[in-house]
Amino acid sequence: MGQFLFLGHRVPFPPDRGDKIRSHHLLKGLAKLGPVHVGTFGETPQDMAQKGELAAIAKTHALIQRKKPLPFAGVEALIQHRPVSLTAFEHEAMHRYVAKTLGNHKIDTVFVFSGQMGQYVPGDYAGRVIIDLCDVDSAKFEAYAAAGQRSWLNRREGRLLAREEERLAHRADTTLLISDNEVALFRSRLSSTRQVELCALGNGIDASFFDPDRVALHPDLEEGEDPQLVFTGQMDYAPNVAAAEWMIENIMPALRRTYARARFHIVGRAPTAALRDRHGENGVRVWGEVPDVRPFLKSADLVAAPLLIARGVQNKVLEAMAMAKPVVLTPGAATGIAAENDLHFAIARPDPAEMLVRIEALLADRDKRMEMGRAAREFVIDRMSWDSVHKRLAQVVVPQDSANHAT
Repeated sequence: MGQFLFLGHRVPFPPDRGDKIRSHHLLKGLAKLGPVHVGTFGETPQDMAQKGELAAIAKTHALIQRKKPLPFAGVEALIQHRPVSLTAFEHEAMHRYVAKTLGNHKIDTVFVFSGQMGQYVPGDYAGRVIIDLCDVDSAKFEAYAAAGQRSWLNRREGRLLAREEERLAHRADTTLLISDNEVALFRSRLSSTRQVELCALGNGIDASFFDPDRVALHPDLEEGEDPQLVFTGQMDYAPNVAAAEWMIENIMPALRRTYARARFHIVGRAPTAALRDRHGENGVRVWGEVPDVRPFLKSADLVAAPLLIARGVQNKVLEAMAMAKPVVLTPGAATGIAAENDLHFAIARPDPAEMLVRIEALLADRDKRMEMGRAAREFVIDRMSWDSVHKRLAQVVVPQDSANHAT
């Protein structure tokens, strides 16, 4: 193999949120195959402190601070008739880094992580282009609009992003999505699938890190006899906010009629003001960002993932399963995880009565919870390791004729 140029919309260090976990491990997988150059963006001081991590894995790198305010990006997008998602990540310094890297190094493959970064692949670049869309963002914005969230803006974003996604699919040698379901959805939305190569590449899990035997219990969750439910995620992300609010409104009041001191722990950075205001309501505790999510998972009696809008494989679900916890989740949250309902996790439709029945049945049966947790951990170890994802990535990235020549 020659050299890679990896373009990611967020610096893949530290791997502490869904998209960064995936980009982190895909970057590590590419680095196993050959030298990698990395162009990426940072926003926070923590992001911008990751230059040492990039230098350790990349032959060259550019970590560019993204300062463009979202309202400014929105105005720019309206003027240019482009998606806000693209204008928000438009930066001249990234164009310069890409041009310099392609000019100074023999880059055989440009690997684009997330659709926002496809704008940086020059039209005259003749090498291989792999684009990891992860999931179908345009469909997500359409779902937001259908749910009444900023309907006009989200409909516009969904429509314009769909055009960009189709352009990228025709530009790429291979377009990756996170599950077979996302592949089927994306294919159904293309006006033409001629010369479009789509491939599912799922997420993995670091089961040696998410290992309950290596983590202490969380003392605050060990108090009292009534059950502790946990929900994890980036808590300014609209689907996570909607799921947490649905749980607070539809499940916790009824659950506390059976378990008077049941608590629902919302664990994750940047909780919205609306969520923070629910702290203390019906046993809700909003923690915000924590140093380590694993003690919360270890001490949970049950992990809930009642996602109403879900795209791709949910890392929060895999992490809880790796920690040997029973997970009650909606069908959308189970997408892309080829586990067995009632054995590895418990699926319930986003219907309050059905979800409550599933939760209360597990809470009443400690042996069933323990059995499901053990089966869940065994499943992720056997079927969803990052090493297995890296092997599949190599098959996608390395052209077959190159592999044959190498052997």
